[in-house]
Amino acid sequence: MLYHWHEMHTAAMAPARMLAEAGVRLFRNPFNPFSYTPGARAATAALDVMGGTARILSKPPWRLNSVVVDGAVTPVRERVLAESPFCTLREFSRADDRSPNDPYVLIVAPLSGHFATLLRGTVQALLAGHRVAITDWRNARDVPLTDGDFDLDDYIDYVTASLHLLGPGTHVLAVCQPSVPVLAAVALMSAAKDPCAPRSMILMGGPIDTRISPTVPNRLAQEHSLDWFERSAITRVPFPHAGFMRRVYPGFLQLTGFMSMNLDRHVGAHVQLFRHLIAGDGESERGHRAFYREYRAVMDLPADYYLQTVQRVFQEHHLPRGVMESRGRPIDTGAIARTALMTVEGERDDISGLGQTHAAHGICPRIPAARRAQYTQSEVGHYGVFNGRRWRDEIAPRVAAF
Repeated sequence: MLYHWHEMHTAAMAPARMLAEAGVRLFRNPFNPFSYTPGARAATAALDVMGGTARILSKPPWRLNSVVVDGAVTPVRERVLAESPFCTLREFSRADDRSPNDPYVLIVAPLSGHFATLLRGTVQALLAGHRVAITDWRNARDVPLTDGDFDLDDYIDYVTASLHLLGPGTHVLAVCQPSVPVLAAVALMSAAKDPCAPRSMILMGGPIDTRISPTVPNRLAQEHSLDWFERSAITRVPFPHAGFMRRVYPGFLQLTGFMSMNLDRHVGAHVQLFRHLIAGDGESERGHRAFYREYRAVMDLPADYYLQTVQRVFQEHHLPRGVMESRGRPIDTGAIARTALMTVEGERDDISGLGQTHAAHGICPRIPAARRAQYTQSEVGHYGVFNGRRWRDEIAPRVAAF
């Protein structure tokens, strides 16, 4: 019923949204004499903000057409390397003579509510010296029941299959939640002496051990039972979506949780947008819209994967306790010896607390000290670890150098 109520609310808000958008066009029409008055500018700004917050956003396009290398604009090629019901492995590379010789970096995007396009800046910063492959997860709402289920074991298998496809010498970078399945996949490959085990593994803002510096989401997982999460967060996709009757954790619930954690910040951002619109500050307005266009575009997660992650990662801490398994195979992170390890954290991260990602070093004792690095970026939160100015200027160069 939860999903149905959301769909009904969306439908009920549609007329108000259309009226707001019509009002914006009316008050911005240069042939309307009232459009030049302060009152009209204020009304336009108010209607614009209201219409924007009521709009339902679909997956944004990638729009990675070029990258600046050594001051020159270079075109970017995009192609699909592999497809499965729940994920597309997408490659981005520079259209120049050096690109075929560049090493591969596999970016494992989070399957946690936002689309992989949220990592557009992550991809762009690494394109200067690498070919980049990224897991472009599909919205579970759009995957028919006939395509089967998807759980944490499937996630680990998909990381392994992607590394096999890209071949030996690949580097892997996990952003946030996939730090756990990536570390698990590398451990399994290392134990099997798999030649495609990655050359290096970079874990960024990930919940390796959420017992350290627990955040609000970590405490929520500890304070409620798995049964509570299943009753409160899991619902079935309604008709007429392609995934009709699939059990999912809806993206709109995830977005609600993210927004409520920093509600004053988001309200303040929209108040600032209102002021920028009145003042005609187009640059600030475009920056706000670009951020929220990505931030508010959300996807549904497969229920089995979500519940297993809550239980094994956030409630029972299987990986740092050394009891994690995948399809009956024990995951021994002590088997990792040849893959280099770098961990990156944000000083103000309110999703993955300080020390949670760096904990990976403690459970990978066989990696030589010369093949390790850990870095904490000052003055950034969770999003700033992989996107924005600090990522481009301070974190990405360190990652590339490693």
